Amino acid sequence: MSSAAWFTALVLATGVERLAELVVSTRNARWSFARGGVESGRGHFGPMVALHTGLLLACLAEVALADRPFLPALGWPVLALALLSQVLRWWCIASLGRRWNTRVIVVPGMPPVVRGPYRWLKHPNYVVVVLEGVALPLVHTCWVTALAFTVLNAVLLLGFRLPVENRALAALPAPQRAAR
Repeated sequence: MSSAAWFTALVLATGVERLAELVVSTRNARWSFARGGVESGRGHFGPMVALHTGLLLACLAEVALADRPFLPALGWPVLALALLSQVLRWWCIASLGRRWNTRVIVVPGMPPVVRGPYRWLKHPNYVVVVLEGVALPLVHTCWVTALAFTVLNAVLLLGFRLPVENRALAALPAPQRAAR
């Protein structure tokens, strides 16, 4: 099997993983809303989904259209990082439990999570997104995709998602913020 075929399988497996995330997210959103959860920043969710879907499609397109090669000296180390990003992503999901979501939903009265990677970072899942957005495309030298995703993700993350999430978390009652 060619390296492009293996890369296609990797990208498709990543897509399946994203679908699994959506299943977990939908279940967790129902749980949160049943407990009075309040959603913030719904307007940026569509562009975020489009960007993440675009990452996967662009990886496939760049390999096919630009005939990107697999360079072992680059490909193997970044494959390890791409796989590590999945492990870290699911550590974030497990640490947040039913409160993990692809949307920004805060359940009033619940303290912030301070276990797992949240002991050290306020938003570890976004570190994972940045890592994967660079590593996955570079497995097969899709540097245009890696660069474009990184820039667009920075705009979306820094300009919209993080401010919305930080405001939502700051709206929790003071005793909960102190528990952080």
